[in-house]
Amino acid sequence: MLPMRTAPETGQPPQHVQEALARDLAANVAGDVDFGPGARAIYGADASNYRRIPVGVVFPRTTEDIVTTLRLSREAGVPVTMRGGGTSIAGNSIGPGVVMDTSRHMNRVLEIDPDRRTARVEPGVVLTTLTRATAKYGLTFGPDPSTASRCTLGGMIGNNACGTHSVAWGTTANNVESLDLVLADGTQLTVGEYSAQEWQDKLTLPTREGEIFRGLHELESRYRQTWRTDLSSYSRRVSGYGVENLLAERGRSVAKALVGTEGTCAIVTGATVRLVPIPAARILVILGYRDDIAAADNVPAILTQAPLAVEGWDAELLAVAITAFGSAPDLPEGTAWLFVELGADSADEAMARAQALVAHVGAGRPGGPSASVVTDPAERARLWRLRADGAGLATRDTTGGEAWPGWEDSAVPPENLGSYLREFRALLRKHDLRGVSYGHFGEGCIHVRINFDMVSERGVQVFRSFMEDAADTVAAHGGSLSGEHGDGLARSELLARMYPREVMTSFSEFKRVWDPDGVLNPGIVVDPEPLDANLRYTRRANLALPVLHYPEDQGDLGRAVRRCVGVGKCRSDIATVMCPSWQVTRDEKHSTRGRARILQEIVNGEFVTDGWRSKEALEALDLCFSCKGCSSDCPTGVDMATYKSEFLHQHYKGRRRPMNHLSMGWLPLSARIASRIPKLVNALTGSPLQGLIKRLGGIDPNREIPTFARSFVSSRRRKRRNAQRTSTGQPVVLWPDTFNNHMTPEVLKAGFSVLEKAGLAPQLPDGGVCCGLTWFSTGQLGVAKRVLERTARALAPAAEAGLPIVVLEPSCAAMLRSESRSVLGETPFTDYLRDNVFTLAEALERFAPDWQPPAVDRPAVGQVHCHQSSVLGFDADERLMKRAGIDTTEMQRSCCGLAGNFGFEDGHYDVSRAAAERLLMPAVEGAPEDAIVMADGYSCRTQVQQLGRRRAQHLAEVLDAAPADSGQEQN
Repeated sequence: MLPMRTAPETGQPPQHVQEALARDLAANVAGDVDFGPGARAIYGADASNYRRIPVGVVFPRTTEDIVTTLRLSREAGVPVTMRGGGTSIAGNSIGPGVVMDTSRHMNRVLEIDPDRRTARVEPGVVLTTLTRATAKYGLTFGPDPSTASRCTLGGMIGNNACGTHSVAWGTTANNVESLDLVLADGTQLTVGEYSAQEWQDKLTLPTREGEIFRGLHELESRYRQTWRTDLSSYSRRVSGYGVENLLAERGRSVAKALVGTEGTCAIVTGATVRLVPIPAARILVILGYRDDIAAADNVPAILTQAPLAVEGWDAELLAVAITAFGSAPDLPEGTAWLFVELGADSADEAMARAQALVAHVGAGRPGGPSASVVTDPAERARLWRLRADGAGLATRDTTGGEAWPGWEDSAVPPENLGSYLREFRALLRKHDLRGVSYGHFGEGCIHVRINFDMVSERGVQVFRSFMEDAADTVAAHGGSLSGEHGDGLARSELLARMYPREVMTSFSEFKRVWDPDGVLNPGIVVDPEPLDANLRYTRRANLALPVLHYPEDQGDLGRAVRRCVGVGKCRSDIATVMCPSWQVTRDEKHSTRGRARILQEIVNGEFVTDGWRSKEALEALDLCFSCKGCSSDCPTGVDMATYKSEFLHQHYKGRRRPMNHLSMGWLPLSARIASRIPKLVNALTGSPLQGLIKRLGGIDPNREIPTFARSFVSSRRRKRRNAQRTSTGQPVVLWPDTFNNHMTPEVLKAGFSVLEKAGLAPQLPDGGVCCGLTWFSTGQLGVAKRVLERTARALAPAAEAGLPIVVLEPSCAAMLRSESRSVLGETPFTDYLRDNVFTLAEALERFAPDWQPPAVDRPAVGQVHCHQSSVLGFDADERLMKRAGIDTTEMQRSCCGLAGNFGFEDGHYDVSRAAAERLLMPAVEGAPEDAIVMADGYSCRTQVQQLGRRRAQHLAEVLDAAPADSGQEQN
């Protein structure tokens, strides 16, 4: 085995060895090398319960980089672990040595051969990148795990990933034709499937390749009968090694034997994979049952109908999904459901197949399941999204309690599934545990998140005891400890409970054929580490108490940051609001997950030891837009914007703050002053002194300082509008936010007018009010609290009367409706805000439901504010705009890139602009001539103005201008 040079106090090589290795790699590798504490913290965990801090991280550009990294690491006595998307749930992609991440550079689809139905790929290519490229040929890669938008082909090969459609198209091993490899000693070779003669030819080679094949031949000869007897042909037997693929009757496939070895035998640098035709038509049948056991008992009957997918879902996970997404899907009667997808050559044939399935399983008859057939593609997509987000949703149960992987994907033959589930439920009760389950019922693979106590010593003891009992239970049912995620740190120790000793010995010898010195991913499958070692959350640093309340996490910051279990949706390869900085930089530290990892290390206190003073956390959080996209797009409900505010507050406590925190954090006060003398202020900021003003204020030199106007509130009050009003309609408070009050008062004017036209009676607050957003986002939480408390006093009459508050600026509406609870806690005032803050569209829909908006009848391009996407919702706006004849198809659901103070802060311009140029600016620049450019957010309108020289309008302005101006250019 590799003689690791470790320091006894850290379990890692001495500092001088690490530093020398970092220097050597940086000098000899064309890719990126990062041995800094930030990268090590980020790459110390994946999507599992485990944590192993690496020595450093390498991002290779070429196969030669991988060879060089292996050589230098081996010479330094440091092992190597491969990593793709880092979505492993078993702890397979974290290691104590050098971690190599191929997703940054080695991520290309090299070739697609539609005639042979194959594709050649590099290991770091994301699955959806491949399937988008193959779709134009009517082909796809069969295995499709729920993490398809961020998992890599190399990781799928490492774990033998499966996914929803494996019941029809098989596992990754079934779909791999050949693999390009680098061995631990630097040897490069390509392996595949061999005829008898080809195999014999390999045995005669005088090279390292010949040595490998002779070793494999000897193993196959010695263990042939054992493999035939003790390694079942069950399709979801992912645990251990697939050595049975070396048998003649299995095709002598060395490639398939290496799939699922979790990077412990060789490093994959390329692969040729097989593709399958995409069905011309699909249809979804949903079957409802009294419980998941009844659903499991019905699976064998369903399988006779050749489905594409048979997925399980239960009532508890549905309840969590409703909490997360705000609405329930339309499901047939039951407390457990099977989603059965069927494929066909036409829609009519698909419907006929669905009806045949419903009849075959006795749906609607006494004792049979309930059923519904879903034909609408949008509804099918929505339901499959719920299923795809299961791993994240299940991390919180309906009580808000934490639930964890570990026993995440056990699998048994489908005919044994009902029996297994009965014993599994009894096992949970024995250990006083609960589990939210779902999964691939068609192949007997059950995903479950269990409410283990992963923090206390007693809880970890229960975890170990349960895992041992569960391993015995699944083995007794002829199943596999892992049905698709691999063994990793979670289950490798338990393999001896599943396999006879002779099989385990053959696994060890198989690894030694490839990696005799144990360089690759130590402690996994062979020579395993204890399953209760290396756990993430068993330590807690002595940090200053958090200032914010974290109402969804019992006031516990540690519990809040533990929401990120690593599913990695923030690294998604498809368009979402989350995470704009990752979409621009493609650097893990700028993803929600990367930031959460560093915050978890701060809470842990073992590796990142400077707590709130951490420079690594400050650097990672610097590019957080505070868009709150993660709070909605992340299925675990991570809210990085709130954690960032807490960190900035703690980091700068008693220290000098950056100037931009003062210039932009205190904007409500400075804007109030500026709006009294707007001409003078605008002349000054537009003069040759503007460069100096920007430097003093920490404003990026590429930014234009916004102009100020006479405040809307002061103008209204001079006209004594409130005292003169005669409307008898529903009184509503129109919120005079800083941005629209002092910079674009025409928006507030239009909002006032539209509310009146709808028959409502808008009025301004009696006193000065502010939501505190700018202080909150810059971490000045003490000031934010005082501002909100003063606002509470000013709004007391409105609160007592229960008046609705109409807020035209989405970021302020989100602050009032959501963040106020973080700042002030659960109080009568924050309850009032949560229930009575409305956007313009929401207020019109609720309080003026019979009002018919003017006919605009034009398409719109522009930006749905990120806080509308993440906190407020945009449905009411879409309904209102549809009634006005506004086509919202080209409205972008992303982040404009300006994001309040973010895009103005010095050093952020390039990232801010790049974020806008992903979706927003191309939409605006390519808009048809009659399109209205729309954005409710002041930041979004400012971004469009400064980058595109187009004036974007608020919805209130568009509605107020129509119909008189409806046919005129409004840009």
